[in-house]
Amino acid sequence: MHKNNFRSYRNITPILGEDIYVDQSAVLVGDITLGNDSSIWPLVAARGDVNTITIGARTNIQDGTVLHVTRKSTNNPDGNPLVIGDDVTVGHKCMLHGCNLGSRILVGMGAIIMDGAVVKDDVFIGAGSLVPPNKVLESGYLYVGNPVKQVRELKESESSFLKQSAINYVELKDEYLADNC
Repeated sequence: MHKNNFRSYRNITPILGEDIYVDQSAVLVGDITLGNDSSIWPLVAARGDVNTITIGARTNIQDGTVLHVTRKSTNNPDGNPLVIGDDVTVGHKCMLHGCNLGSRILVGMGAIIMDGAVVKDDVFIGAGSLVPPNKVLESGYLYVGNPVKQVRELKESESSFLKQSAINYVELKDEYLADNC
């Protein structure tokens, strides 16, 4: 990790958990908390400037993803922070904006999840899907499309893969950390 990865905004600097990996091309700005064993991959931009970003343990944010928030306002006094739970895999080039993701979720490549959306635990979101503002995705389902629609219940193999995907990325970030020591 490089000092240039982390930038303060209004004297607030990202808070980092233990055993994390942040690629040297990623940028984290402001009020961001990153959980233990998590990883941030190349070209991720995370900007916790007008609200907070919280990323749970063993969560991986893959290449080219943008993480941002919604500011507080008269119409929305709390704004929309970005909250991502534990054991979440966020695929390449996703956009997560002021939404709330539970744990054991896979967000497919290129998916967009918008302000106020809530994704409960144990969910697959297909590549290229759009989760509109304030939409709630229930636990245990596959969702795909633009706008996203519930397709079917997850198979047992898919449910167990959600946790395995997170474990795979913990192992990969450990390899990267070992190579960079």
